[in-house]
Amino acid sequence: MAPLPPTPHEALAELGRLRLDETGVDEVLQLIADLARRSLRGASEVSVTLLRGSDPQSVVVTGDRALLLDEWQYRQAHGPCLDASITGDTLIVADTGTEERWPAWASRAVDAGVGSAVAIGLPIQEAVVGALNLYGTARHAFDAETVELAQTFAAYAAVALANAHLYASATTLAAQMRTAMESRAVIEQAKGIIMGQRRCTADEAFGILATLSQHSNRRLRDVAAALVGRATAGTR
Repeated sequence: MAPLPPTPHEALAELGRLRLDETGVDEVLQLIADLARRSLRGASEVSVTLLRGSDPQSVVVTGDRALLLDEWQYRQAHGPCLDASITGDTLIVADTGTEERWPAWASRAVDAGVGSAVAIGLPIQEAVVGALNLYGTARHAFDAETVELAQTFAAYAAVALANAHLYASATTLAAQMRTAMESRAVIEQAKGIIMGQRRCTADEAFGILATLSQHSNRRLRDVAAALVGRATAGTR
């Protein structure tokens, strides 16, 4: 008989035993992705997006579908894992067949056999900006408990990346951190403006921003900055 997959708590216990200062970051991230895929209910493939400046990359993947759908987002400059990387939010696509925030990406997901997805923005530590991405073949594959557990996996990924101090000098890391914080701040401002104008929820406001990003073929942060700029000009 094949061994049973680990439970989420067993997987997290395994991660907790890792010495992050003695293990390569690529190895840690691959272990996180593999354990998430094997232990989280509904996850058929997992990837980790890392955003350095404006250059996104899937640093680890567990399957071709995850890589295909990640890289489509990078080329188009919008999609759930890319937007989660920028905002730090947890973005849930319950049903790719009815998803309205990223319809072009969702159509490709349906064609690839993906029914639902979750993208969890990594907590910012040092210059860590990215997302842990779960892909499920079934619609509504991820319940609230699974999403909460996945957020813990994402926290491990952020710590591993922060401890590694990879990719740049301390000066460049600080600049990337500042850029990331500014991007997230302007997106939150734009959401607040939309919520005030439309009397809608934060999730609905984000959906409006995502739709504007896709229709204008501009990055989410650029759309948000333009909206905030117009609102600020109008108050002068």
